[in-house]
Amino acid sequence: MVWIPPGDFLMGSDHHYPEESPAHRVALEGFWIDRAPVTNAQFRKFVKATGHATVAERPADPAAYPDALPERLAPASIVFVPPPGPIGTGDPYRWWQYRPGANWRHPEGPGSSIKQRDHHPVVHVAHADALAYAAWAGKQLPSEAEWERAAWGGLEGAEFAWGEELHPGGRPMANTFQGDFPHHNSRLDGWERTSPVGSFPPNGYGLLDMIGNVWEWTDDWYAGHAATVQAHKQAGGCCTIESPRGASRQESIDTASQHGSIPRKVVKGGSFLCAPSYCRRYRPAARMAQGIDTSTCHMGFRCIVRS
Repeated sequence: MVWIPPGDFLMGSDHHYPEESPAHRVALEGFWIDRAPVTNAQFRKFVKATGHATVAERPADPAAYPDALPERLAPASIVFVPPPGPIGTGDPYRWWQYRPGANWRHPEGPGSSIKQRDHHPVVHVAHADALAYAAWAGKQLPSEAEWERAAWGGLEGAEFAWGEELHPGGRPMANTFQGDFPHHNSRLDGWERTSPVGSFPPNGYGLLDMIGNVWEWTDDWYAGHAATVQAHKQAGGCCTIESPRGASRQESIDTASQHGSIPRKVVKGGSFLCAPSYCRRYRPAARMAQGIDTSTCHMGFRCIVRS
């Protein structure tokens, strides 16, 4: 693990997606954070020790999904399947499949495996799976603020974790999507899907793969930054927010009621599917909401230990 010293930083951004604004100053205590995302090899040790079955490996509860067809309740997870040609980017259901049999052991579904992927990040883990691993390891999941401070690596005011250019000197600095999304990945960075942790340079704190490769779970409920800043002001605070912890569970539902009643956590960092033409979330300030019942082929995590 790597020590992140106490201090303050500018969280969020006023220059990209609306959910990242307003930028606001945050102060945190020091903490330890895993140098890299949890890998398949590490997760296998956890499963062997505990017998844990991931959400993707268990049938869904019919009571939680009363309108679902019975076959949709079988153990399954979400897999990226590139279309054969250009289709535009307006309908993500055209490249995502809810695939029975997909899970952390079979990342692309039945017939695939993690053989020779021991050092790749584990994927197809839902929030509960990440929490279970963290508890077994004597650790926690980071807050959004802790994750973002670590991702900046000591930088402030830059666009990317490494500076101002997406590909400085023409060199990809993270595992993201190059080419024509979603049908053609040119693999300028060398990888079609996940890459072994440490395939790209560390950030200023020595952390690996904070950007790209896989999205990472935090333990904060999702809502817009504006709500956090407003609540701080209403409580009489000014300037710097001390150790924010995001929204409430109910606020995470209300924020995106059009997506149903599943509570959502903040995920950070982008993945191998972030592309300039579609998802510019390969930045520390970027954020996305993810339902706690959901696992995908580009979702992983890392842990922290608070001092």
